[in-house]
Amino acid sequence: MSASSKQVNSFGGARQIGSAAAWRTGRNGGPVLRRFSNDRSGSVALIFALAIVPLTAFVGLAVDYGRAYSVNTKTQAALDAAALAAGRVAQVEKTDSVNKAAAAASAFFNQAKPTNATVSSFVFTPNAANTEFTVTATTWVKTPFLGVLKTWFPQGADPDAPASCNSYSCVKMITTATAKVTIGGSQASNVEIALMLDVTGSMAGQKLADLKAAAKDLIDVVILDNQSQYTSRVALAPFADAVRPGPFLQQVRGLPPATNRFRDKQGRWQIYKLTDCVSERDGQAAYTDAAPIGNDKLGPVYTKSGSCNPQSQVVPLTQDKVLLKGTVDRLTAGGWTAGHLGTAWAWYLISPNWGSVWPNESAPAPYGDKSTRKIAILMTDGEYNLQYDASGIATRDNGAGAMNGLSDAQARQVCANIKAAGIEVFTVGFDLHEAKAIETLRRCATDESHFYLAENGDQLRQAYRDIALKISILRLTN
Repeated sequence: MSASSKQVNSFGGARQIGSAAAWRTGRNGGPVLRRFSNDRSGSVALIFALAIVPLTAFVGLAVDYGRAYSVNTKTQAALDAAALAAGRVAQVEKTDSVNKAAAAASAFFNQAKPTNATVSSFVFTPNAANTEFTVTATTWVKTPFLGVLKTWFPQGADPDAPASCNSYSCVKMITTATAKVTIGGSQASNVEIALMLDVTGSMAGQKLADLKAAAKDLIDVVILDNQSQYTSRVALAPFADAVRPGPFLQQVRGLPPATNRFRDKQGRWQIYKLTDCVSERDGQAAYTDAAPIGNDKLGPVYTKSGSCNPQSQVVPLTQDKVLLKGTVDRLTAGGWTAGHLGTAWAWYLISPNWGSVWPNESAPAPYGDKSTRKIAILMTDGEYNLQYDASGIATRDNGAGAMNGLSDAQARQVCANIKAAGIEVFTVGFDLHEAKAIETLRRCATDESHFYLAENGDQLRQAYRDIALKISILRLTN
């Protein structure tokens, strides 16, 4: 081949380029140009070059989102555990419960929080009644791919960003969990609570004010605002010298003696007047919750003046907070301490055997009803020191002439039967120092965890809050 028919390529090799006629054909728009115009290899490369950036960004954002989602899930689980831990501590601790609950929440969160993120804050917030505990965490998650996009669309640095986290490569997440008290105990259920309230003379002044505050605290906690799924009802049994049944007097009191002339301790005849209060009953129904029918009705109370303490009457089971708290606010102090009567009436108010006495809406649930929890809360500030003889005349201190013996002995027997009926009993001694009185309350309680001694008003309110929380369960609300 002649030199004129060869061309050296740029890589030093040689190739046949064809005849002059063929070249001219190509140069005039022949097969060479057509092949070139039909070649799409350059277009594919260009399209791929243009698509690689958004594809990379999409994959990167998916990675960032997955990381953030994982951190958020772990943070939520840690906060749930922290909120429940706080509520549980508040339920069982008798002193400084809020601070201990906060410490428990922090400890649980620190143990379970995600390790691949930065937590810049953890906040514990109880509500005023200590029945709702909210924990909130602020978490920063590194998102490097999102950081690249932020360089194209800068928004400025977040002033809250921690030093370890550049605002262009992190996202901020705020996560919250709330544990709320729900009434019912280990399993949510209906609740019936009877409050025995000591309004004797020794409770006058600040002590009565403290009792009112504590009782209203408990009512606020245990009476549910929404009663559609479970019901919670409270009954009140104020006591002093005796108990005042109010509109239920004629149903529960037996026939008074035919005479109102009785001998006093010195054997002298005295004129007494029948009151609107009732005393204990004797015979086979003495320490029971038998229905007040026939011979099982309660004894009368006679005094020289015809008046009796307490001035406040009993309130059967109700979910009416206004009624309950209004009754508590109107309590007045006066009289001696017939604690066995207050104890018995706390039982009567939640006993199904007394259901026919109360209005339909106040009728207690049957014993053995698995959907209902029955609770009696007994409170006093002194030794039980008054009981009655068969005529309805009070005998004090040594119990001379009392038909059933001393008040504290009667109270212990009633308590034993209350617990045997499956009723849970809490007892609270307020500024109580008599060993005999303390022992009576201790024996009446279901167990040691149900027994409280409060030295002052703050401790009394704490005791009632603690009882309210023990009656309750915790559930997460968000």
